[in-house]
Amino acid sequence: MPNTLQAYRGSLLHFLADPAFSDQSYAWHEDGLLVVADGKVQAAGDYATLHAALPPGTELHDYSGKLLLPGFIDTHVHYPQTDMIASPSEGLLPWLETYTFPTERQFEDPVHAAGVAEFFLDELLRCGTTTAMVYCTVHPQSVDAFFTASEARGLRMVAGKVMMDRNCPEFLRDTAESSARDTEALIQRWHQRGRSLYAITPRFAPTSTEEQLQLAGELARAYPDTFIQTHVSENEAECAWVRKLFPKSRSYIDVYDSYGMLRPRAMYGHCIWLNEQDRLRMAETRSATAICPTSNLFLGSGLFDFERADQAGVPLSLATDVGGGTSFSMLQTMNEAYKVARLSGSYLPALRMFYLATLGAARSMQLEGTIGNFAAGAEADFIVLDPQATPLLQRRTARGESLEELLFALALLGDDRAVAATYSAGRKVHTRETN
Repeated sequence: MPNTLQAYRGSLLHFLADPAFSDQSYAWHEDGLLVVADGKVQAAGDYATLHAALPPGTELHDYSGKLLLPGFIDTHVHYPQTDMIASPSEGLLPWLETYTFPTERQFEDPVHAAGVAEFFLDELLRCGTTTAMVYCTVHPQSVDAFFTASEARGLRMVAGKVMMDRNCPEFLRDTAESSARDTEALIQRWHQRGRSLYAITPRFAPTSTEEQLQLAGELARAYPDTFIQTHVSENEAECAWVRKLFPKSRSYIDVYDSYGMLRPRAMYGHCIWLNEQDRLRMAETRSATAICPTSNLFLGSGLFDFERADQAGVPLSLATDVGGGTSFSMLQTMNEAYKVARLSGSYLPALRMFYLATLGAARSMQLEGTIGNFAAGAEADFIVLDPQATPLLQRRTARGESLEELLFALALLGDDRAVAATYSAGRKVHTRETN
């Protein structure tokens, strides 16, 4: 971490509340200054005001004409699936059998796992993602490889070993006891070590026995500041399978609830085929949803219902879900989220899309004040977006007449090329190469 004061000039945007529910949801400084020391935000505001108060000799990084905002947060992504992104299949379950499980088998080799982890982190940073909730494989060494790579870069990351003891190939199957033992050892080794955080990770209910889910719930109670991550109600065939496997449960989400896995810091991927009682229960327990639009469209899983989720008060965030998802870019994820909302009868303003990818995600993860905005004392994870990154972006943003239009153009037309630089804990970890 840097030990000296650093200042960054540019247009500053960060969020204070959800734009869907507050008229005072964001702070915007067209000519702004972000002041960072020892990896944390010291101040963020108007350049004219803050610059005058800087100590003599403070290093100033000038990003005038570009947009500074908190780093993106991806709340559901599979690092072992990096090499199988864009694999064709007729649906979720055959896709798992044909591509996912054979690909994940290779992570028994720690050297392979380390190589993929390095590439995966490069891709996240290139796309402006500074924090992610990451699925590893069933192999404990896949978790060690991931956290070793993220720790070396000083990143705030959440990850966990997949727990999977049935309905999967023998070469990826653990047992209820071994998965609990391995998970606890990994929690003790990595959770709260530096900027690493651990997530208890049953893959999804069909691949866990009741005994494994029981032990996962016991771990969640024993380590209440850990995270929980899994999948729920992604597609209709999966939901029908769950009804057969767990006939006593009221619904798919109720399976997890019956084992004590609905609580703050629990992140559920997809949540498409929930009913009203499910949504209210998630809101009551502060369990959060990771909305995965590119994956849901790619696999034909369905359309997320923003309106009903908002009515129930479910905490929401956006996620890429690579490799079912088709891009590491949170800007491209916003692009697809906008279209999903329109097709399901809702409208998603750009301001809210950027909120969901920053402060909304931090709130869903119970990490507000640590990451997600430029509050004093927050970790200085931030990105620099370039509205002139491509000829089309440059032409469109030159004609913009509001902040909403600027953000909308970035979300609909932007990708990794729009990310000029990425900073983690005040240290530059990516710079876009230009010809």
